[in-house]
Amino acid sequence: MKIVLFSHSLVSDWSHGNAHFLRGLVRALQKRGHRVTACEQSANWSTRNLVHDHGHGPILEFARVFPDIDVKIFGSWDTILEEADELTRGADLVIVHEFNEPELVGALSYLRHRRHDFALFFLDTHHRPASMPWQTARFNLQHYDGILAYGDSLARVYRVSFGQQQVWTFHEAADITVFFPREQEKTDDVVWIGNWGDGERTGEIGEYLIDSARLLPELRFGVHGVRYPESGLQQMGEAGIDFRGWVANFHVPDVFARAKMTLHIPRGPYRDRLPGIPTIRPFEALACGIPLISTPWPDVEGLFREGRDYVMVHSPTRMREEMLRLSRDADARNRLAESGLETVRLRHTCDHRAEQLESIYEEAAAMGD
Repeated sequence: MKIVLFSHSLVSDWSHGNAHFLRGLVRALQKRGHRVTACEQSANWSTRNLVHDHGHGPILEFARVFPDIDVKIFGSWDTILEEADELTRGADLVIVHEFNEPELVGALSYLRHRRHDFALFFLDTHHRPASMPWQTARFNLQHYDGILAYGDSLARVYRVSFGQQQVWTFHEAADITVFFPREQEKTDDVVWIGNWGDGERTGEIGEYLIDSARLLPELRFGVHGVRYPESGLQQMGEAGIDFRGWVANFHVPDVFARAKMTLHIPRGPYRDRLPGIPTIRPFEALACGIPLISTPWPDVEGLFREGRDYVMVHSPTRMREEMLRLSRDADARNRLAESGLETVRLRHTCDHRAEQLESIYEEAAAMGD
């Protein structure tokens, strides 16, 4: 098939975790013989911030790491209908990620209705339909062939709240062309990679991470991320945490390799309104073979094996106990790492999702006949 993907960006992953999975999905689809073109708007928000903070070097590095990904740039919203028409010529399948503007989503809906020569899916990997439904309501999804929702709970929101009937659960997964175990000297006991979280996990970051670093001065803590307020940076510094700022996602496996363990601190909507959605980082961490400790998160879909693939803690005190245990017990770390890696490789790689996407495409086509 010829597949066209419209995303906010694949070039930049600055505060844009969706790029991680989408890059891997493109590669996995290409490995299965499909021709994939990734489209993004010029000077998009993530790329602008990346260049502002780090110059053009990371963009050149993206091209070096992902030379096989064909990226096409489109221009202003004034000409989006004409540009989208041209970019989708000859396509069998068009996928639009939710982190896009209503103008693009609507233009592609119109083209699907007018041309009838491609299937059109809307891929949603955010909690907005549940937490900010008015934002999702801006999208014209009338002529889309289906919704790809990254969790059963989100799929239900689309069916119940938005009246969409053709909805498939389509979880994110690890890009194992990038995320695989590496051997490096351990320079951190605990590393966390994540953004401040727009107020959606501020309390958990304070209680489970910052307080733990303050109360466990014998352990070495490192944090990567962006969009931290000065107050948060000050708290981390006072707790002895080495804050390192943004890291390109394709360098994250090396960060994991230098640490004894990492953390998963879910945002509030994924604990409460949308259970069962891990977001991308647990997939990537387990794919790298690093022990993972998670703050409370309901894995209602059974994606992983709690207690075997990762450790769940239900209080800051238990977090600190597990940090100390794993920092001292190499055998326990190895057992967790091996089990988590096994689960990802068996169920949660971008290759699995590419195969699933083919099945969804065929199912949608049969519904349309």
